[in-house]
Amino acid sequence: MSEAIPSGEIDHARGLAANADRVIVKAGTNSLTDETSNLDDEKLDKLVDDVADLVQRNKAVILVSSGAIGAGKGRAGFTSEDTVEQSQALSTIGQSHLMRRYTESFERYGITVAQILVTEHDLENPERFTNFKNTVDTLLDWGVVPIVNENDAVATEEIRIGDNDMISSSIAIGVEAGLLVTLTDVDGVYTGNPQRDPDAELIEAVGRNYHQVETIVEESGSRSFGGIRTKVSGARRVSEHGIPAIIAASAEPDVLEKVATEQAVGTIFTPINGHETEAQ
Repeated sequence: MSEAIPSGEIDHARGLAANADRVIVKAGTNSLTDETSNLDDEKLDKLVDDVADLVQRNKAVILVSSGAIGAGKGRAGFTSEDTVEQSQALSTIGQSHLMRRYTESFERYGITVAQILVTEHDLENPERFTNFKNTVDTLLDWGVVPIVNENDAVATEEIRIGDNDMISSSIAIGVEAGLLVTLTDVDGVYTGNPQRDPDAELIEAVGRNYHQVETIVEESGSRSFGGIRTKVSGARRVSEHGIPAIIAASAEPDVLEKVATEQAVGTIFTPINGHETEAQ
């Protein structure tokens, strides 16, 4: 990157991330399913292990989880879905299976979970969002981990764009979280598409260089890599509200423990105060 983020700024952001009392963790479909679109028990248990580590550090964690449509494909024997209606139907099959597995996995730690299904419209409506926040606050007070997913059974536009990335950022802002961690199948944000560019390098931090990063993501995007766009957009959105955000690999060993102990992992988006990071 032509404009590096000062190390002191990065260290400060890592400190804020490590000390956050309320954390939003977003996990994508590829972090939960295998190549045949079946839920991968090993991947799911690993995610739960990481979340449980934060809970055991007395942090309130909200898990935003994709994977219902993917899990539904495996259960119903689909290799692909051709219509929005099929995606919606598959989500209803996969969601119950997903929650059953989450319940079983979190029980290993004596942690109770709760399911909340929302759409972006629910979060944009003040009255509905107040009800959502009150429910989440109550669950967290009880030591329960809320597991939020997009309500794919009634969503249409959201299914097409993978809106859990934006839903997780809306929740982080609305419930005044101290950190958003987006776990995905890549190590973070790169200077190119790592799937086809062997020289692509991991970007350690994003802040005043955001517009350069945005250009890189747009130019290097592909169908398989394009999901990083909404993750970057969501991370930037929360950083503009003073909340640090991290995009990291779900497969990284002890990924959330590393975040909680101020270790370098993935790409961190430094909080923005005011409008100091306008395009340079």
